Amino acid sequence: MGRLFSFSALIWLLAAAAWAQGFSGLARIDAEASRVRDAGQGAEMTLGLSQGVPYRLFTLDGPPRLVLDFQEVDWTGLTADKLVQGEQITAAQFGTYVPGWSRLVLQLAQPMKVSSAAMRIDQVTAAARLAVLLEPATAEEFAASAGAPQDPRWDLPAPQEMQARAARDENAPLLVMLDPGHGGIDPGAETEVVIEKHLMLQFAGELGEALLRSGQFTVMLTRDDDYFVSLERRIAMAHQAGADVFISLHADTISEGRAHGSTVYTLSREASDAASAKLAERHLRGDLLSGTDLSQADDRVTGVMLDLARQETQPRSDALAAALIDGLRAQGKPINNRPLRSAGFSVLKSADIPSVLVEIGFLSSKRDLKNLVDADWRAKAARGILNGLITWRAQDDARRALVRK
Repeated sequence: MGRLFSFSALIWLLAAAAWAQGFSGLARIDAEASRVRDAGQGAEMTLGLSQGVPYRLFTLDGPPRLVLDFQEVDWTGLTADKLVQGEQITAAQFGTYVPGWSRLVLQLAQPMKVSSAAMRIDQVTAAARLAVLLEPATAEEFAASAGAPQDPRWDLPAPQEMQARAARDENAPLLVMLDPGHGGIDPGAETEVVIEKHLMLQFAGELGEALLRSGQFTVMLTRDDDYFVSLERRIAMAHQAGADVFISLHADTISEGRAHGSTVYTLSREASDAASAKLAERHLRGDLLSGTDLSQADDRVTGVMLDLARQETQPRSDALAAALIDGLRAQGKPINNRPLRSAGFSVLKSADIPSVLVEIGFLSSKRDLKNLVDADWRAKAARGILNGLITWRAQDDARRALVRK
């Protein structure tokens, strides 16, 4: 990984040593003592913390970012606007990354490298001050040193060979993997009333209960709390669980096209319209800014990203999308004027699992927002999705029986 990787690894080891000496638990950010500002052609960052915690740092390219991981920081009181006070850093994100770990991501205006990093602990108050100095680097230097450290606590499970699915008892419940969009450091769409990551986690729980009560489905979630899950990890989880269906749940904001009413997306190489393309780009951008290294995403989930397998799965996904729209429409839910769309959503790339992305509504629509925060409306939406799944299952079983003949 180059010189910066070695430097980052050293930082991690030093922090781990501090951890062994008793620095652990949840640290609180001191917003007044935290800032990122220009320093000549580079930048300097100072973070004030209530106590010292283990941390590591590294850079990622495309766009250039500095990523800092902590165990663990409460970011309450800090805002990106207050933290970033210069022009060398163009954006900042922070929040929970995975349970027990927090992440800060700084998007760099230009390639930069870490020239120094140190955490100093006040021996009286135990408060900590992390200082990081960045200096300009060439694009070549930056690219050579960029990359996430290889650490089993952070990496995806090693790719596994695809195993043939065992024949399922036609009377056995289907395993539905529900994927509440966003989470942790990636909040998704935000309004003064609600944040998408929280709303979708709540709806996933409500929908999951409806599916379980039907007796026809079992349910798993890609996340059960407010933490970040990368796009490729969501796919890997569904594959490793042996899910029969994957449903990603969202309530985004979008300005292109008519952004209101429920919409269901399936995977395509090209988006069905400009609005779908922008939405897929937003989702990928969120993963990039949150510090996920997507450069090897296809390699890491090779077993579930095979175009050959999709030739069988794609028609089943299309049929699932149509059934869900019919189910939602029957419940009287506001449906988009073009409810069935397609785009290159990374989260829909499971090769052997019928997968759809459901925009329950759009937070940018006043009507949809009013509905989305209404528990009774969400209950009817959950019933619509349940009925759609029941219909699709019967149709899918019938089609597969014909194929076997």
